[in-house]
Amino acid sequence: MNKYLKNDLDNIDCLLEKVKSNASEFLKDIDKIATFPKNSKNYEPTKLNKEGLGGEKALEEFMQRFYKGIVSSAGSKYFGFVTGGSTPAALMGDWLVSTFDQSATGRDNSSASKIEEEAINLLKELFGLPQTYSGTFVTGATMANFVGLAIGRQWVANELGFNISQKGMYSIPPIKIISSAPHSSILKALSMLGMGRDNMHYMPSMDGREAVDIEALENYLKEINGEPCIVVANAGTVNTVDFDDIKQILELKKKYNFFLHVDGAFGGFAACSPKYKMLVEGMDEADSITIDAHKWLNVPYDSAMQFTRHPKLQLQVFQNNAVYLGELSENPDFVHLTPENSRRLRALPAWFTLKAYGQDGYQELVERNCALAELLSKKIEKSKNFKLLSVTRLNVVCFTINVGENNAALEQIQQFLKLVNEDGRAFFTQTVYKGMPGIRAAISNWRTEEKDIEIAWEVLNKAYKRYLG
Repeated sequence: MNKYLKNDLDNIDCLLEKVKSNASEFLKDIDKIATFPKNSKNYEPTKLNKEGLGGEKALEEFMQRFYKGIVSSAGSKYFGFVTGGSTPAALMGDWLVSTFDQSATGRDNSSASKIEEEAINLLKELFGLPQTYSGTFVTGATMANFVGLAIGRQWVANELGFNISQKGMYSIPPIKIISSAPHSSILKALSMLGMGRDNMHYMPSMDGREAVDIEALENYLKEINGEPCIVVANAGTVNTVDFDDIKQILELKKKYNFFLHVDGAFGGFAACSPKYKMLVEGMDEADSITIDAHKWLNVPYDSAMQFTRHPKLQLQVFQNNAVYLGELSENPDFVHLTPENSRRLRALPAWFTLKAYGQDGYQELVERNCALAELLSKKIEKSKNFKLLSVTRLNVVCFTINVGENNAALEQIQQFLKLVNEDGRAFFTQTVYKGMPGIRAAISNWRTEEKDIEIAWEVLNKAYKRYLG
């Protein structure tokens, strides 16, 4: 055995204690650690050492060269990209995932598959989904949308009399995908699936909303005269967390031939709260659903779930034929249901956090984050420096800087955010809403409290004074 491997094996307890010490130090200081890297361009790459360094020296080099560039994206004042953090229980689970290093592919190879099955069932309870849905863990909302749209593609092809997973797309006309404000990952999935970004048919939104105009949607479905297609409904748009009226779309489904995919990456968590669950009414009757775990479930990257009513179609798309995997059973292994053959046990952090905090814990988290978003909105409404671009429906605040009579240009937003983010105490991202450049504050971290909003508000106003004061 290599001398460094042997030495690290003999001293694994000591190495893990050092890692634990560094991790504990990071978590203790997370509120003080910058939300934006200070010296992101000052890294000089090194060459591969012929003999190696051993685990302890590698850790020392990492801490010396890279640790200062690690940001508190898992902290309470990081409001970009709808990023959650990792609850204590989720972190416990994630550490065990790497320790156990289980392959979560076969149902009978270890208890890994049982954990995934149970975690999926717990999540169905959390979101009010019937047990008739099947579900699997994937790497993120992009891959969950990919799986849902792949199932939809298979459904459309079957309606046309083709098995697209066997014959390919060469014998069918382009598949129409319909939505009003699809997330960029939907378009990426269309590209990967061979359906093409240009086959997204954009429907008008309601006035002052990002939600689809139901009348316009029905008119289009009439126009295509029964041609099978895919409708993508939003359960929480990225800019304003707007929701399509899923119940009305389901009424259209009684008259028109389409597959309904609901992108509920983070808006699906509205189902956790009696105060907000009416926003996702009807989601439990969709053909497929995307929900992201490393957003509002607050588990480590990378983790999401896809749910569907059509597991047989899913199997047609993703089955992996190999002798060493054995025969397909009535309850197929997860390797036959997702794009990845290699699957880490990402269900374990979700299982831990769901068991630890339960329905009440996630209701409190969702409602607290939404209340904090409302608090920030009220500050903006009263301010002369900023103005809202949209009402705040859930946990994302969409606003802009006040530059006088004209709306702020994208370049101005970028310059302003550079000042904000370089402060290091809070992090926001840019957006464009209804043609107007703006700023997004996405509040979805379990740590975030009112004091964090106060600090972020101070940072925003300080940057405004520097930029326009």
